[in-house]
Amino acid sequence: MDTETPTFDALLAGSAPSGGYNYAFLDEVTKRAIRRAILKAVTVPGYQVPFGSRELPIARGWGTGGLQVTLAIVGPGDRLKVIDQGADAGVNASNIRRLVERTTGLPTTTETAAATVIQTRHRVPEEPLRPDQILVYQVPLPEPLRIVEPSEAKTRRMHAEGDYSKVWVHLYEDVVRQGEISIATGYPVMVNGRHVMSTTPVPRWDVPKMDRAPFLQLFGAGREKRIYAVPPHTSVVPLDFEDYPFRVEAFGDTACARCGATDAYFDQSVDDATSRRVYTCSDTAWCDRELDAQEVAW
Repeated sequence: MDTETPTFDALLAGSAPSGGYNYAFLDEVTKRAIRRAILKAVTVPGYQVPFGSRELPIARGWGTGGLQVTLAIVGPGDRLKVIDQGADAGVNASNIRRLVERTTGLPTTTETAAATVIQTRHRVPEEPLRPDQILVYQVPLPEPLRIVEPSEAKTRRMHAEGDYSKVWVHLYEDVVRQGEISIATGYPVMVNGRHVMSTTPVPRWDVPKMDRAPFLQLFGAGREKRIYAVPPHTSVVPLDFEDYPFRVEAFGDTACARCGATDAYFDQSVDDATSRRVYTCSDTAWCDRELDAQEVAW
């Protein structure tokens, strides 16, 4: 080869020789294979499609599945937003954003409304998404039956037969022990009336946003080599009981310490000066928008 292959550090520094990496880092054969898996996942909502997960310059468990989905679907005209637990400035989000910028030349943004593709780690943006936007989830554990069945072969058979009795028993046992369904993240849901799906470690607060959402939702698990999807306007129903219905987190009269919002999901921290609990919006873009709106009002 006449062109020296650049290192990843050189790539991020902007000094990589031209032609050193393919557009969006992955080779075209890999991207086509991922897109085929995505198409199959879209046609069978909630079904986990196996795919050949590739090595990336980030460790497995740090979003390789979601990143591969993003790299396979972005193209000219797209604008990318990456969030980590709702924050745009997280280390994970910043590094993924820089990689996509350097290997595609596409612009990125922290504004939810300005993005066409949003890659997220464990949150759904507070701002409602449009039909022309795609939400890509980073998924650590895609199998919702793993908590009740350790065998992969048996979980595949259970999905094929629609046998989710063990999940219902697990929820019942949770009610008996805790007095309620205590699952805080990764709440199991029934998709399109057929497949039980893991919602990834998103909080319960975000689960209702997935139901009949107007936008496409794609889930990538790199370590487990699985892709699944929820097409627009598809039913996503949390598993619950009539006498113990699903409910989201309750924050009471809590308000964000920055913007004063009361209708968002909050992160909790402790003020060093007063040792008091402080609540702030998990979605930093939402919080910043609320602050800007207050400034305009003044």
